[in-house]
Amino acid sequence: MTHLLSEVATVFVNDFSVVTYLLLQYVFGALSGNVLVVPGEYSHWLNMRAMLEELVNRNHSVTVLVNSASPTVDYTRPERFHFEVFQVPFSKCQLHGISEELIRFWIYNASDASVMEIASKVIEVTSQATPLQMQACDAMLRDKELQDKLRRGGFHVLLSDPMIQCGDLLAESLGIPLIYSLRFSFGYTIERFCGQLPVPASYVPAAPGQYSDQMTFVERLTNVLMYAFHTSFFYIHSVVNWNRYYSDFLGRPTTVCDIMGKADVWLIRTYWDFEYPRPLLPNFQFVGGLHCQPAKPLPSDIEEFVQSSGDAGIVVVSFGTLIPNLTREKGNVVASALGQIPQKVGAGLLTKLNHFQNSYYICYYISVTSVHICERLKEQVMSNRR
Repeated sequence: MTHLLSEVATVFVNDFSVVTYLLLQYVFGALSGNVLVVPGEYSHWLNMRAMLEELVNRNHSVTVLVNSASPTVDYTRPERFHFEVFQVPFSKCQLHGISEELIRFWIYNASDASVMEIASKVIEVTSQATPLQMQACDAMLRDKELQDKLRRGGFHVLLSDPMIQCGDLLAESLGIPLIYSLRFSFGYTIERFCGQLPVPASYVPAAPGQYSDQMTFVERLTNVLMYAFHTSFFYIHSVVNWNRYYSDFLGRPTTVCDIMGKADVWLIRTYWDFEYPRPLLPNFQFVGGLHCQPAKPLPSDIEEFVQSSGDAGIVVVSFGTLIPNLTREKGNVVASALGQIPQKVGAGLLTKLNHFQNSYYICYYISVTSVHICERLKEQVMSNRR
């Protein structure tokens, strides 16, 4: 009898363990989500990628929908999230070339150019990029097989960058909530007209701009004119190029801002206290630092470099993804300025700029995907510094 009771108790405990395990699996499964991502390019992707890594850490399933000509998103690289690649009828070089043209103009010519010259260049580059964007939208939205696959995927939310068109249309087509990740748009046009965010032109400097929130009368007047320019360009670009596209796809009269304005949450990639004072809406959330990574132990050579800096410490300079367009002459100007401070300088560089004349320290840089991490720091003591 005692033996029988022992067997019954063992079976009960085993069954209870199985039931408990299944219940826990159900609970943890309910806490995880299925996220579809339409990423941006360049630094937009770098910021978003860190967010996706954290989503995976929290047991969410992440699928990145990327076109085959993406100049930044390396979908062949092993990742903890999944890539869904759709084919587009243009090359990576075409897309990257348009971006490079605008960047080069902005770095070398914009400071000396008139307002009309800047406007002309922006319109020229936009007219080149828009057809490619529309082709990418067609490849993503009008591929029935891809759409059916996405519907079967059971996604709970779509995360997108509003600087890339048609992520909002995809969320509308799939009938799922939309979340935007954004730093700012030019003149805050997307935030103002699509997100309904109040931005008083007399008090908030137009982005990107050089003014502070303490402007003179002339600066305020110039700021208002900048808003007028960005607003005019946004409306012309939207009405001429995209409103008809959105209406044709949905089969009803609509506008870009009608669809973008349905975004449930706008994640602004900066800190609230770094921004200019202005009214905010409840669905605009400042998430500065969300894209940052936890600190990791320094490699031995970098640790030695840091420890040798003494009381003055070090200054770490990161030039971002624009550094390939920095000439050696401009690099030397930056390095000369850095050479005047007492701190040691570790500068994160890309491509061919392996050293700065008159610089004290250099950092060799290898890949765009590790933009915040220097591969190696090496001391160069210049004779004129002694």
